[in-house]
Amino acid sequence: MEAVVVRDLERTYSGGTRAVRGISFSVGRGEVFGLLGTNGAGKTSTVDVVTGLAKPTGGTVTVLGHDPVRERRAVRPRTGVVLQSGNLPGELTVAEALRTWSGTLTRSRPTAEVVEVVGLQHKLPATVKSLSGGERRRLDLAVALLGRPELLVLDEPTTGLDAQSRRSVWQLVRELVTGGTAVLLTTHHLEEAEELSDRLAIMHRGLVAAEGTIADVVAGHRSEIRWRAAAGRPDPAELEPGDVLTVQDRHVVVRTNHLQRSLARVLAWADRRGLALPELKATPASLETAFLELAATHDQHEETDR
Repeated sequence: MEAVVVRDLERTYSGGTRAVRGISFSVGRGEVFGLLGTNGAGKTSTVDVVTGLAKPTGGTVTVLGHDPVRERRAVRPRTGVVLQSGNLPGELTVAEALRTWSGTLTRSRPTAEVVEVVGLQHKLPATVKSLSGGERRRLDLAVALLGRPELLVLDEPTTGLDAQSRRSVWQLVRELVTGGTAVLLTTHHLEEAEELSDRLAIMHRGLVAAEGTIADVVAGHRSEIRWRAAAGRPDPAELEPGDVLTVQDRHVVVRTNHLQRSLARVLAWADRRGLALPELKATPASLETAFLELAATHDQHEETDR
């Protein structure tokens, strides 16, 4: 059974703003599903419905076989949630906050074990309000893990963390997934999405623009070669058939489906003319290029439809 099933989800706010416009996806057990998107794409609105914090305007959401709003008591004890901002009382110490939360759970993990996992052993006597931003994120994670969740919802989980702490969180997530936990991840860090996601969806303006494995999403998007435009540019006939040449931000940009062959042609053209190509860079198609192209394409379609 899939841990999360979202079908034709819609969410409209008072005033008629449609934050989510009929999206569908699922999250399997032992899987990380990444939910990406630009600001205002509808990610947080979707997470609010999955976690039972808001009702859908249309469509259905099932979490661990239950409606997360109407059957919240059946879902909440089996779900760990890390939202963008925690709301633990600032006057409590870290030890008190964990002990208090643990007391609300029916099958709590030992707090000492969780504290060690997130690396907060030395902060147990400190108050929550005295923690740095990164330390608060670790505490949010610790609280979410106390209940041995079958589903872990991570909304921007590594915001404020340094590179080393971020990678520690990634390793923790991988270990949980190996144990069968389902993870729904929203993040602005594309590297994070690439590192963790088994599958993902890219949202834009309330719709799913692409979904699948990273290979699925990247497939069909072009690699890119660029250099400073002042050096000159080849005639399109000198490039690989199908390549698209443009000038952007004082750079010549060649988009191609055949990076190696196209780069060889560009270098041969420059060599024949004795040209140096300042800032030459060849970039394979990636999640970042797919993300940017999908957003631009959907914007163009919406402008055309108006």
